[in-house]
Parts: sequence; structure tokens; C-alpha cells
Amino acid sequence: MKLSEAVLHHIDLPMKRPFQTAHGYLESREVIIVELSDGEGRKGYGEIAAFSTPFYTEETVQTAWYIAKDFLLPRLDERGAPGELFSSVKGHPMAKAGIEQALFDLYAKREGKSLRAFVGGEREEVEAGGVISLSNEPEQELHILKQAGFQRAKVKVEQGKEREQLRALREIDPDFPLMIDGNGGYSSPEELTSLDDFNLLMIEQPFRSGDFHLHRNLQKSMKTPICLDESIRGMADAEQAIELGACQIINVKLSRVGGWSEALMIHEYAKSRNVPLWCGGMVETGIGKAHSLALASLPGFTLPGDLSGSDRYFEKDIIRKPLLMKNGRIPVPEGPGIGVEPDMEYIESIRVNRHSITY
Repeated sequence: MKLSEAVLHHIDLPMKRPFQTAHGYLESREVIIVELSDGEGRKGYGEIAAFSTPFYTEETVQTAWYIAKDFLLPRLDERGAPGELFSSVKGHPMAKAGIEQALFDLYAKREGKSLRAFVGGEREEVEAGGVISLSNEPEQELHILKQAGFQRAKVKVEQGKEREQLRALREIDPDFPLMIDGNGGYSSPEELTSLDDFNLLMIEQPFRSGDFHLHRNLQKSMKTPICLDESIRGMADAEQAIELGACQIINVKLSRVGGWSEALMIHEYAKSRNVPLWCGGMVETGIGKAHSLALASLPGFTLPGDLSGSDRYFEKDIIRKPLLMKNGRIPVPEGPGIGVEPDMEYIESIRVNRHSITY
């Protein structure tokens, strides 16, 4: 496929309210929107979802901008699949993922298909999971999540007080799917093995990324499934984790694993090994979320993901028709490609920087 132009839009999107992460607050969301044009008037869109600071991975918006502008976009003038074109650029999966997303959007549009159909997705809507924060009223938060139709709750826990927090929730509902996210903050299996009796859906990323040994030891000593997030940077990590027995579940994020090509390989391999997948969220705009919804529609994604409607984080999204959750489910867009139309006027109004290259 011959491209005519590539444009990077660095935007800073205001958030509805500050969003708490394990490492601080986000008051606005900086991302880079990738816009690729072919010679026949079609445009494909992707999202480089690196954060402003390197709290999640080593990449930031600034490093991704530099890598995409100077090393990745120039290679799109060559023939070959994105994985081959970008193979000489080590690392930087989020920068690569955003560009590959735009390419896949274009591929689907050229074939007159939705992205869901193009990648082999089956579900027309995907289940959403909610979050219970470190508030003083977790029981009330659980009630609100259930009333809204969320299919599971990720409980933010305080180290050393996990049993106390989970016991309070289990007294209200012994069966509702609950999980906890360790955010890589634990250091030994002994801190978590006592949680087996709370009937958790999973424990996500308890130890630092890349430490398959500790995760394997914990999984061997617990019946509760261990799920890996930050540890999985691509197909090689997924294969190693599964073969070592370091997890029973994998959280796949397009941005973290480097894009569609790696995500689809992980999906096929995990499915062949009967390892359930779910789609994680990156506080994306509607463009990134449309890609994630298509990913979550694949048959191997059998658990509720960290996906939500446009209105969860933003008063105004950068797409013309917001993606909305209803009864705990979000429809997968069915139009050509990603099925959503960017609001270019709004994008330009919040744009920090722009770069274009012609082919």
C-alpha cells in the first residue's frame, strides 16, 4: 500500500476530573494521534498512548514523538510489513503501536470492512470492568458498579490491608468477580498466598515487570490465577510466561505489546494454550479505544476488560460520536475501519505540536 502523507498530532486533552494512578494523578491526557493517508483519499488513525512521564514504562510522549518522527515514519516509504520495517528500531513499542494502528485502520478501509471483521473479531459488544478505589466507602462503590452493570471490579488495595478490604466486600457479595492489581509493588509470594480464600478472579502483576521467577513461584503456591500486565512486552514474553507457568491469564494492551501484529500473535498462541486474555486500558481517547474494542472482540478475550465509555474520563472526546457503555457493555464500532470519525477541529484546538511527512 502506497502512502501519500503521515501526520503526527501531539494533543493535550483535558480530563473530566483528575485520574489517580498507582504513581500519581493525571489532570490531562497527552497523546499523539497518527494520521496516515493513502493515494486514494482514505485516512487511517492510530494513537500513541505513552504517558507524559515514565511511570508505566520507559516511554513518554516526548520520546515517542522523537522516535516516530525521526525513525519510524520515514520507513513507511519502504515496502514490507510494519514489523519488518521497524525491526531495526529497538524498543519503543508504544510509538510503533500507534503507527501500526493507523495502518490497520487503512487496511480495513481499503477492504471495506470494519476493523473488528478485518482482524477476525466475533463479539459485537464487549464486557466492561469497573474499579473500586481507596475510598472510605468501598462497599458503596461496589453497589454503584453492580447497578451500572459492570461485569467485574478491580479493587485498589493497600499493602498489608488486603484481607481487611476484601473481607468487607465479600461480606456484601461473596460471588461478584473481584480482582486486585499489585502494580508490581509486592516483593514476595508470602504477602499474597493468604488471599486464596477470597475467591478472586485474578491477582494482576503483583511483582516487578520481567520477574517471571517470582510470578511462577506465587502461581505454584496459589489456586487464584496470576495475571501479567507490564511483564508482557510482546509475543516472546507471552510465550515465556505461559511456558514457565508464571501466569494463568494475560492482560493485552495494544500499546504495550507494540501493536496489532504482536497482539494477534499473542492471541493465537494464548488461545492454543487455553490461557484467557482480557484487554487493558491506557486512558485512551476514542481513537485508541476503538482499536482496543476491536481487539477485545477476538474470541480469545474471554474476560471483562478495563474498557469504558468516552464519558468516563473526558467531558469531550476527540471523536464526533462518543463511545458509550450501556448495562456494562460497550458496542464495537461497525463502520469502515475503526468505525469512528475524529473531530479534527477539536483536535486542532488542543494540539501542542504537529509534524507531517509526504511520500
